[in-house]
Formats: sequence, structure tokens, C-alpha cells
Amino acid sequence: MERAILLTVKLDKDKATWDVIECQRELRELAVTAGADVLVEELCHRDMPTPDLYVGEGKAKELSDIVRAHEADLVIFNNDLTGTQHRNLEKVLEAKVVDRTQLILDIFARHAYSREGKAQVELAQLEYLLPRLAGKGTELSRLGGGIGTRGPGEQKLEEDRRRIRDRVRLLQEELKDLGYRRDMRRTKRREVSVPMVALIGYTNAGKSTLFNALTGSEQTVRRGLFTTLDPLSRQISLLNRQRVVLSDTVGFIRDLPPHLIEAFKATLEEVVEADLLLHVMDVSSPRRLEHADAVGQVLEVLGADGKCTIPVLNKIDLLEDPRVLERVRRGLPESVAVSALQKTNLEALLEKMHKALAGYFEEVSLVLPHAKRNLVDVLYREGKVLEIAYLPDGIHVRAELPYVAAQKFRKLAQK
Repeated sequence: MERAILLTVKLDKDKATWDVIECQRELRELAVTAGADVLVEELCHRDMPTPDLYVGEGKAKELSDIVRAHEADLVIFNNDLTGTQHRNLEKVLEAKVVDRTQLILDIFARHAYSREGKAQVELAQLEYLLPRLAGKGTELSRLGGGIGTRGPGEQKLEEDRRRIRDRVRLLQEELKDLGYRRDMRRTKRREVSVPMVALIGYTNAGKSTLFNALTGSEQTVRRGLFTTLDPLSRQISLLNRQRVVLSDTVGFIRDLPPHLIEAFKATLEEVVEADLLLHVMDVSSPRRLEHADAVGQVLEVLGADGKCTIPVLNKIDLLEDPRVLERVRRGLPESVAVSALQKTNLEALLEKMHKALAGYFEEVSLVLPHAKRNLVDVLYREGKVLEIAYLPDGIHVRAELPYVAAQKFRKLAQK
């Protein structure tokens, strides 16, 4: 476990609503998730970053003394550094320096298990590394492991620019091919007319726990940030027995670097293509509104900010004061309050999902020939059979079906 000093730099020009304490708390959680042993947390206020050291010579010297006093292995910045700042800081501090993007990429590397997830992490790592190669020289040879260097990309660090660019192109082609296959699966789901629902939310809001509660799955759930990277999809039935595909997606975070969003667009397409979004919010967090704003900003980048969305107020079991929930619900009247961990109020959520997807379904009346009685089983699988009667002239059925399936069954009934 690497011994880390954390530094949060608050810039006066930064007009964000996030306070310094929250920024420090989130940096600590990121560092711990990456496997660091946090020794000291430092805070620095500046008008603007300096081009050579970001924090200025005085603060850099102070950090150097702290590193030596605690025998720290690395210093983690809650800011993004340029290549020049990164190199100069490592010389002054005589310790490894990791910025916020590197830290997030490191956590992504820990949690990427699928072929696509690993390719996305490696691509993002190499694209981050490429503009920072100048001046590194043989220094790259020491980056063989630890926070900020692990994952599929670490084996490529000693390659020159040309070979890295070649690797980036190969990864882009691989992701394009994997995206094509995903499009094929999505098209197949569309053909069988199953609506798609995606779970979104700030990281650690409880999406995976809710996914498990709704699907009966046993996806690994861990305390920490970005524990879900690879999207996972399962079919579930609503209360009226109508089927939908539910997808769990990567958690969002404030100021997620744009190039990371671009690298993980393939994964986030599940959000773009969904018919309904479930925005999972940790109602017990005092920063829930800021978290919701951060999620909204990522949705806007993806072009999914206008989608039908149900706010899901999760972790109500952690609320000591019920008035907090009442206040939040007044601002979000369409929300559903649940405890995914204790499986509380999930039926209300399923009912809300059914109402939100009502336009996706329609009621049909069919008369099927007795020779096509095998279609009755298909009707039960694809929708909700409301009435059925076996009469001499055929099988009379009244059912609620997805729109595409309704069109299909009308044609089959006529043949």
C-alpha cells in the first residue's frame, strides 16, 4: 500500500458550488478506493495555478518537507496537471505525483473486467500519456506499478509516440468493432420490442445494489467510487408482467474530464439508447443536489438530458430525520423513495416505471386461429394477457403489448 499525501487546491477563480471540505472528502475517497494509505491532507488557496509547479515554490517546498517527514511515496493532487507541472513537481518533491485524472483512471483500471472495459481504460490512459511524453525519457522505466500507473496501459508507457499512436488507433478500431456488436444486440432487443431502462447516478449512490434488488442478480457491490465500470444488463418484469431490459452503468462524478467521457462513450451509449432513465440519488448525502447537477452535466454532454427520467431517492434507511426526505420530495414530486439495500418500496418504483413506459405499450384485441395456438405462449412472454377465450371461431385474446409486438401479432392473426 502506497503512503500518500493529498493536496486540494482551491482556486479563487473557481466559482463552483462545491466547498473545500467536500472536495477534500471526495479526494480521500478516491485515494482510498485506489488503495492508498492517506497520511496527510493538505489544503491550498490560490488566485490561479502557476505554469511551472501549479502551487508555487513556497507550497512546493512545504510539501517536500511533509513528504520527507512522513516518508510518503506519492502526492495526489485534486486537480489536473500539465506535463511540465507534473515533471517539475516530481523533481522538487522527490516523490511520485498523481493528478485527479490519473487517479480516476487508476480506479477504472481496477474495475475493468470485460474486453471492452479494458480497451477503454487503456485507450484513455494512452491518450492521457501521449501529450505528457516530452521530457520523460528514461524516467518512464520506473513507472511499473502503483497508483496512477496500473492497468492495461502500464505496459505501453515505454513506447515512443509513434508506437503509442499506433496502439491508440488499434484500440479505437477494436472499440468500434465491439460497438458494432453491441448495436447488433441492441437492434435484436428492439426487434423483440423490449423497452430499455438504464440506471444512472453519481458514483456510490447505490445503483448496483438497486440493480441486484430489482433483478435478483448478485453483482458484486463494494463501498467505494466507480465500483461498476462494465455495463451489465438483465431482463426484469414489471408488476403487469411486461418485460424490460435494465442496465447498470458507470457512476458519474463532478468535473469528469471530457476525454474520459469520450473514451467511455461506448459504455455510456446504454444511457443514450435507453427509453427510460432511473436517476439514483443518495438521499442521505448532504451534497445530493450538487451530485444531481454533476449527473445532469454529463447527460447534457451525451445528449441524453431530455430523456424521460425517474428520480430514485435511495438509502432512505440511512436517514435519521424523516423531514429531510419530505423536503427533498417537495422539490422532486415525481421521485420514488427506496432503500435498495433493504428492498423497501421497490413495488412503487416498478409501478412508476410501468406508468412512465405506458406510451410504449398498447392494448390489442386479437382472434388467433386454433392452428396458431402456440402464439398464446409468445403473447404471455411478450406482454400481459388481460383476457383469453377459446371459442369455435378462434382464440379471442385481449392483451397489453409493446407497440412493435402489437403490430407483429396483428399481422400474424390475419394470416
